[in-house]
Amino acid sequence: MRQLLVQVPPGKGKTVLDIAQSHQGVNLAKVEALSENGSKELVIVHVSNQQVEALIEELETLSELQITLIPRGVIPLHPPTAEAPEQVTDVKERSPIEIFLAGLQSVGSWRGFLGYAVLAGVVVWIGLFTNTIFLLVAAMLIAPFAGPAMNTAIATARGDLQLLWRSLVRYFVALAVTVVVSALLSLVMRQEVATNLMLDNSQISAVAVLLPLAAGAAGAINLVQSERSSLVSGASVGMLVAASLAPPVGVLGMSIALGRPQIIISGIFLILLQLVGINLSAAAIFRFYGLNSQGARYKRGKKWVFPVVLGITTLALVGLLTWQFANAPMFERSSRAQRATAQIQNLVEADPLVKLVEANVRFTRSDIEDQNTLLSVIYVQRESGVTLSEAQISDRLTREIQLYLQEAGFNVTPLVQINVLDPPPSL
Repeated sequence: MRQLLVQVPPGKGKTVLDIAQSHQGVNLAKVEALSENGSKELVIVHVSNQQVEALIEELETLSELQITLIPRGVIPLHPPTAEAPEQVTDVKERSPIEIFLAGLQSVGSWRGFLGYAVLAGVVVWIGLFTNTIFLLVAAMLIAPFAGPAMNTAIATARGDLQLLWRSLVRYFVALAVTVVVSALLSLVMRQEVATNLMLDNSQISAVAVLLPLAAGAAGAINLVQSERSSLVSGASVGMLVAASLAPPVGVLGMSIALGRPQIIISGIFLILLQLVGINLSAAAIFRFYGLNSQGARYKRGKKWVFPVVLGITTLALVGLLTWQFANAPMFERSSRAQRATAQIQNLVEADPLVKLVEANVRFTRSDIEDQNTLLSVIYVQRESGVTLSEAQISDRLTREIQLYLQEAGFNVTPLVQINVLDPPPSL
């Protein structure tokens, strides 16, 4: 529940109490007060989260109205005492006005915002440069991407062009700052090759779109839910949003410094995919929970903005997915490598000459023009009684694997190395 402090001219307090009672207000109280403008009546109101906006809208008819909304959950206990457990567990979602005002508050300070963007660029660069995964997690925690992402979705749901513009500006400024910091650090440290962690984070899966959709939905649900209705912290949800953006942004900056066009294109694709995916799912969730173009103390929303922006976002997402699947395997390397690994394992296991020990299949960091190099390093053990030489077994399996990958439409240049191992002689 929420607590509101309502100041009205003398004689209007009873009206406030009646309106609050009509909205299931509890633990109501009216006291005489003295403000800078003279005598007032102060009414203390406790109402369910979902009643806040409707209550404020009805109170707007009163003159000289002043409202203080406490944006924290309270637990008003009231008779009968036997119903205290039910009263405590009656937790509702936040009202639309709370969500909207909280979003507006987060777009105020630029200095701290830019500071976090710079620090996120430094930390993500160190993590990618040193192949240290936990530093990527640290960068996700401090990257200031979640706030602009959620405000963009709120503005889309509300139809607020002013908030939408401000949020997008902060969004792209934060991304640009992080990219520039990563690129400058690579230039200063004279980085010459892409690290393994850079390459791993530039690999795109066929299901990459699910991450931003899930991140946007989780972020929106976290903002909508009351702070007492979930054990999932806002920091962890914000980290999920940043997780879909921080590594690709760092990879983009470093690849620009290295002059690696394939990684640059992959980074741009991933960033755009995250932006539209997060906005699509988050805006839909906000709209579902009641954020409309008009509301209490909010009149600047335009009804046409939500369908137009959501339509543009959807078209952009469809366009990106079309680009992804039309340029396989460039934007599907992670998924293609997994599929190839499974198929190669099945081929080798079906061969009567050997037993499979291990298969390592991956796209290489080589930048060979017009070639998608898929490197397969396979370890096999010769079956007992097989008299073929290591070279004969290797040539046979190499031809089988290369022929299969080409005929299966993987659109790769398969380079295969077969290592034939023999167990030690029995004693």
